[in-house]
Amino acid sequence: MTYRLFEGKEHAASYWKYRISPSDHLIRQLLDFLEKHRGCPFELAVDVGCGSGQGTLLLSKHFASVVGTDVSPAQLEVALQQAKEPNITYRQSAAEELPFADSSADLVTAMSAFHWFDRPRFLHEAHRVLKPQGSLALLNYTIDMELSYPDCCKNTLNQVCKEFYATLQPYRSPHLGQSSIEFYREAYASIPYPNKEWHECFWDTRSMPLSSYMGLVESFSSYQALLRKDPHKANRLSQDVCER
Repeated sequence: MTYRLFEGKEHAASYWKYRISPSDHLIRQLLDFLEKHRGCPFELAVDVGCGSGQGTLLLSKHFASVVGTDVSPAQLEVALQQAKEPNITYRQSAAEELPFADSSADLVTAMSAFHWFDRPRFLHEAHRVLKPQGSLALLNYTIDMELSYPDCCKNTLNQVCKEFYATLQPYRSPHLGQSSIEFYREAYASIPYPNKEWHECFWDTRSMPLSSYMGLVESFSSYQALLRKDPHKANRLSQDVCER
């Protein structure tokens, strides 16, 4: 079953503004794997569930053509507003019905999106559009973030954050369970390719103002669910966490 979220215009705008992009180091890992098993040149990359296009933009530096796909017109509208590179295009499509010919893509990615797809159907579709020895990359990040501030209050900051997440937990989609990582482990085990790699964790350090951290958490599906159910409670929660 496919789950459709993140489709409102305001939510799409906050996605572009606050969501964390994969690091250059992580993208380099993907490219090294692709080069090792398929070789250059890198012609076509397809970024599925691209949202507002942060990951699509990163791939554009390395491929002759990059296509981002998403079911949400609002997300694609934001992505198009940010797309300055001539080799990026966007198409509205479901992850399970990709508008590409058989054996046409060097790389298929899903960045923080795979857990919302009909996973078996998407994996079959990705296999269809990949060239021989092409690569499929499924990326995600977890809520296991650590905050720090120079010479000050790291433990206090992270306790506030844990309480923030705990308050949002009841609004988390039941589909995800306690952690979406199990979907990725299941997919990794099911993929029959002889060459595959599992990386449990890449730590990445980002500097950001408090407003950006708050915006990141407020873009999560659990916060958005609370916001829809009780806007006053959601705004009060954000204000309280920010002040703390």
